Amino acid sequence: MEEETYDRLFPTIYKRGYYIGSKVILWPECISVIYSGCSNEGEATTVIIDSIDAEEVLTLDSDADIFQYDGVIYKTNIDWVEELSLTKDVEIGEIKTKNDANTDFKDEMSNKLPVGAKIFSTKERGDILIVESEGEIKKYLVIVEG
Repeated sequence: MEEETYDRLFPTIYKRGYYIGSKVILWPECISVIYSGCSNEGEATTVIIDSIDAEEVLTLDSDADIFQYDGVIYKTNIDWVEELSLTKDVEIGEIKTKNDANTDFKDEMSNKLPVGAKIFSTKERGDILIVESEGEIKKYLVIVEG
């Protein structure tokens, strides 16, 4: 009688599972649901990190040495960054404007670096740029909200 009830109510599931007493064990289906329910295979995870603008950086540290490149603010004189051993890679730009009057920054604009300072990527890290100016080398870290 029990067998008929399960067969009538769950015909597909019952035929694929194992009948033990009054319970149907659905090993293949349960395992498949668990794996597919917990799997991220084939899905891309997107992480969005917002950058902060020059006004926010300078509000927190009015003496900060910053510049903007590719829509993002970079800052120097960060202790742990200064300790890193980094290698200059390719030149990616230069400082074209100096802005020490306000916080409205554009790309390739700095508040302390002179116009003409060369901006380089680094071989070791994508979040740090090297700037060379008047024989001096400075390391700048991208500043993001997080």
